[in-house]
Amino acid sequence: MTDKLDGTAVTTPNPLESGSGEALAAPFPEPTPISTNPSRNSKVRPGDRIFRGLAEGSGVLIVVIIAAIGFFLLWRAIPALARNEENFFLYSGTWNTSDTSAMSFGILDLLQVTVFVSLFALVIAMPIALGIAIYLTNYAPKRVSGPLAYMVDLLAAVPSIIYGVWGLYVLAPAIKPAAVWLNENLSWVFLFATGNASVAGGGTIFTAGIVLAVMILPIITAVTREVFVQTPRGQIEAALALGATRWEVVRTTVLPFGMSGYISGAMLGLGRALGETIALLIILRGTQAAFNWSLFDAGYTFASLIASAASEFNDQYKAGAYIAAGLVLFILTFVVNTLARAAVAGKDRSAS
Repeated sequence: MTDKLDGTAVTTPNPLESGSGEALAAPFPEPTPISTNPSRNSKVRPGDRIFRGLAEGSGVLIVVIIAAIGFFLLWRAIPALARNEENFFLYSGTWNTSDTSAMSFGILDLLQVTVFVSLFALVIAMPIALGIAIYLTNYAPKRVSGPLAYMVDLLAAVPSIIYGVWGLYVLAPAIKPAAVWLNENLSWVFLFATGNASVAGGGTIFTAGIVLAVMILPIITAVTREVFVQTPRGQIEAALALGATRWEVVRTTVLPFGMSGYISGAMLGLGRALGETIALLIILRGTQAAFNWSLFDAGYTFASLIASAASEFNDQYKAGAYIAAGLVLFILTFVVNTLARAAVAGKDRSAS
């Protein structure tokens, strides 16, 4: 419809032509999506390509090396296992590899002693390492925390043979009264029952576990300390502003944040304990008596038995028997690391 107003033509829209009476508008064009990958349209530089290839190659190389070690151990162990007349996993008697046509060997006692002494050392080292890490990161002044942390780290630099000699000739006589008292007064507890070794002699799991705890202490402490230091400063200051004491700050802020790191450090220490060789070879007395899960038992771990039989490695079948034990230790460390990663992942999910 066209009307004239002061000689000017004005067009008025006809409501009937608009259908429902609503104004129709042309649709807006869809916006172009913005890429969230800034390097999508950029040119990849040769240096970036080379670095990415080196990083990927390094990761693949580690996997290949680990797989090659496992394959080598299995390949060398199969001929000896084929000549073994005992159940490899359940036999706990004397190893007899002199007759290579009919050998007798098994890992039951080795597995029990290895796990027992490692767990005993871990039980001792974990609370001490946690206390040291909390003190260094939250209580100690800077002029003290630096030198003390350095001294704890120095424990990792001491050779294991020194720990073995120190444990047998210094520590064992010093803790002899405590060992005798525990054996005489708490022998009704299986942990302190009379074992297959002399309590007064010191060559027991009790002595070896304490020495092993000292050896893994710097590993657990260092990892835990580094994680505790990363606690967000804002959370700590907020807790202090709300009137929390220093211990309440540690309990409600530092410990929840760093618990996954603490568990990771403990598992690293456990892996170190499982593979310790020379110190345990010096301290633990070799015995053919049955293992009874007493701290005053003696025996061989996987690593100490393999080290003690190095003279037999000139024969492929004799060596294969000990390599089979090493294969079990190899698998055991993988299981421990897998459990550690699962535990840390669970802690991270619960914290988030």
